[in-house]
Amino acid sequence: MSFKKNKYQVIRQAISKDVADIAFTYLQISAEADFWMLQNNETHSKNPLIGKFTSQQVPNCYSKYADRLMETLLIYTMPVMQKKTKLNLIPTYAYTRLYRTGNVLRRHKDRPSCEISTTLNLGGDPWSIYLDPTGADNVIDEHKNIHKPNAPKGIKIDLKPGDMLIYSGCDLEHWREPFQGKLCGQVFLHYNYIEGKYGKENLYDKRPILGIPELR
Repeated sequence: MSFKKNKYQVIRQAISKDVADIAFTYLQISAEADFWMLQNNETHSKNPLIGKFTSQQVPNCYSKYADRLMETLLIYTMPVMQKKTKLNLIPTYAYTRLYRTGNVLRRHKDRPSCEISTTLNLGGDPWSIYLDPTGADNVIDEHKNIHKPNAPKGIKIDLKPGDMLIYSGCDLEHWREPFQGKLCGQVFLHYNYIEGKYGKENLYDKRPILGIPELR
């Protein structure tokens, strides 16, 4: 399957199962530690170095921007992505989530720093992701999960730990139905295409270096 033709591509075992297991265990420890710190007033809820449980896109889900291990994976996986997609890429940022029962990833498209997006399965219970390969705009209100009647049902993609889905995040709507499992760890690794419409303007998501919080 060609990414340039279809705007999405699956890479099986983009990272090894051992690396995925380490990252998944790390993610669970991070979520538990950050929750304890917030509950025990050991940190302020607006501390940018602490993960959040208040994402508007996926409420009641642990999420973290620019975690340093995850941004290491952002760089680590780039060579295999460039080889498989034949794209020249620059890294923008990593964003990770630990999903729990009942979580929903609402149908949406991404912002410019996510021109070339990936979701990398780190572990836990299986949870399919859906893409609309037509590139149509069906979302009326992302946060209220309202979309046009008869919106395409999309294609279903299943990933095992270590597998990665690459997709054109700004062009293709993507989503997940209500999660029926207990835990699922995923990291979104985002890039820009050097020859694309955003060029190099979003290098590191306009941060000076990787591994630090958003500066805006």
